[in-house]
Amino acid sequence: MNKTVLITGCSSGFGLLFAARLSASGYNVYASMRDLRKDNDLKIELKRRDTTCHIIELDVCNQISVKNAINMINEQEGKLDILINNAGYGIGGFFEDLSEEEIREQFETNFFGALELTKKVLPHMRHKKFGRIINNSSQAGLMANPGTGYYSASKFALEGLMEALDKEVRPLNISVTSVQPGAFRTDWSGRSMKKSKINISDYDEHVGSRINMISQIDGKQPGDPKRAAKIIFSLTRDDNPPNKLLLGAGVLTTYKERLDYELKVIEQMGFPTYFLVVWDYIRFAREQNIPVG
Repeated sequence: MNKTVLITGCSSGFGLLFAARLSASGYNVYASMRDLRKDNDLKIELKRRDTTCHIIELDVCNQISVKNAINMINEQEGKLDILINNAGYGIGGFFEDLSEEEIREQFETNFFGALELTKKVLPHMRHKKFGRIINNSSQAGLMANPGTGYYSASKFALEGLMEALDKEVRPLNISVTSVQPGAFRTDWSGRSMKKSKINISDYDEHVGSRINMISQIDGKQPGDPKRAAKIIFSLTRDDNPPNKLLLGAGVLTTYKERLDYELKVIEQMGFPTYFLVVWDYIRFAREQNIPVG
């Protein structure tokens, strides 16, 4: 239990609970956030659990900040065993709504932030011949819906990169797990959700209600984030953690429905080349023993 852990995005939501849970379980936790003035909620949760951790400043979009944080942890601890890429946010808006600046900011945090941090910790993990990298992704990284397409795009990119990385580093005793939570009671649908400044009324009638629905379910989601924190803790202790973890029964049901739909499309089309390529993908997905939270 003397593992050193770095978690990003710990001012609220999943990150806060991950930090508190792992600290209370005996891990040496570095809980990071972009603005240390927002550490009060974390301190309250740590006090409630009668535990403590290191609270550090880290902006995943700033390469100097990332480098300084990793160097500081390595100098103080001589190792970094577990990285939890949790920092991220969602943005609501249709394809035409969002500006280039808004789109790039979404990718800078959700994709390039996790990429940069992972690149910085890997040399230390390779040196120690041990490492666990856990990415708090989203069901939106597997299935896209109107109104959150750019959020999905950032998570799809992260899923693809980390799936490849896992295959590269498993032989080195380093694993990469991407977690795909469904609807959990965090701030994602509330204060963490950004919205486009533009509204094109042509979309309102047929898909506009989905963006409003996201805001309306804030605080009413079925998933318990404390249970998710417990599952993340179990991942850190797994000798052979899965590459993917669908978190929440609703996510599993929706994903199975998608796979069934893909099979029906294949049966209707019947093109041999398309069939071989897509069937191999679906068969692989169905054969995976994916743990469900």
